Amino acid sequence: MPKKLALGAIAAVLAGCATPPAAPPIARPSLDDYKRIVAQRIAAASGDTYSEPVPEILKSVVVLEITLDQAGAPLEVAVYRTNGYEDLAQRAITRVVDAAPFAAPAAALLQGDGSVSFLETFLFREDDTFQLRSLVPAR
Repeated sequence: MPKKLALGAIAAVLAGCATPPAAPPIARPSLDDYKRIVAQRIAAASGDTYSEPVPEILKSVVVLEITLDQAGAPLEVAVYRTNGYEDLAQRAITRVVDAAPFAAPAAALLQGDGSVSFLETFLFREDDTFQLRSLVPAR
């Protein structure tokens, strides 16, 4: 009889091992993930984007510093870097503002003042269409 109890106990333990492990906790959202979400919204709201591979030589590279509040509304959109095509820098700013509001950033991404800031790069080709760096596939 004791052997039957021992075998029953072992069977119960092994059955417990067969249970799939609990799903891991959801990873904290990264700023890069959020930037891609914002970039997708900008691209979807803009009619002057391209999706072909980025050309080796670009007409202009515009880097914007984008600051959004906890609801995803722009607090500030400022030129961080440009190469002199002011009309393209202004168009980049306009595309961000026109695409707003964006999805609310996760609480983990918010800074002390309840905002999130990041850089986004607009890659303009000769025909003045652009692609957002956050959406360019890694090589």
